Amino acid sequence: MTTESTQFGNVSDVDLLSKLIGVRESRRLYRGSLQPLFSQQEENQPAHEKCAAARELVLRWLHEELRRECILTSPSSVRDYLRLFFVGQEHESFVVLFLDSQNRLIAAEELFRGTLSQTSVYPREIIKEALRQNAGALIFAHNHPSGVAEPSRADELLTCELKKALALVDVRVLDHLIVAGADVLSFAERGLI
Repeated sequence: MTTESTQFGNVSDVDLLSKLIGVRESRRLYRGSLQPLFSQQEENQPAHEKCAAARELVLRWLHEELRRECILTSPSSVRDYLRLFFVGQEHESFVVLFLDSQNRLIAAEELFRGTLSQTSVYPREIIKEALRQNAGALIFAHNHPSGVAEPSRADELLTCELKKALALVDVRVLDHLIVAGADVLSFAERGLI
C-alpha cells in the first residue's frame, strides 16, 4: 500500500519543494527551513504564491476534517490547523473555534489582532459572535510570536473572565491554546480551565 507520506518520506525538503515550485526556484529560495516559504507574508513572488496556495489548501483540508467529526476526538488536527494558521505571523492574534452541540467545527475566526506582544480581546464581541454562530462551545487560541508557549497571568485571567461571561449565555469553553511556532500549549491539559 503506497500512501503520500511513504511515497515522499525519504525525499529531502528541497526536492519535495521542487515538485511544487520547480528545481531552480526551490534551490534559490530554500534556506534550511520551509517556514518562511509558507508564511503569510511572502506572497509577492510566483513561487511564494504557489506555497501560499498549498498552505491554504492544507488549511481548508484540516478545516473540513474538524467540521466532520467531534473536535475532542481529534486534538492533533486542531493543533495542526492552528500551527498552520499562525505560521509566520509576527503579531499576536486571537482566534475562536466555534463548535456546535456535538463539538464539531462551525467556523474558525480571527476576532482580534494586536501587536508583537499583546492583543486586546473584548468578551462582548466573542459573546455576540458565539450567539450569531449558534455555538454550543468554543475553543480559544492565540499565538506568541516570541516563540514561548507559556501562558502569562493575563492569559489565565482572560480565559477565566471569558469562561464566566460565556457561561451566562450557556456556551462552554473547552480549551484555550497558545501556539508558539511548533509548540502548542493547552490550558485544559494543564488544568487551567
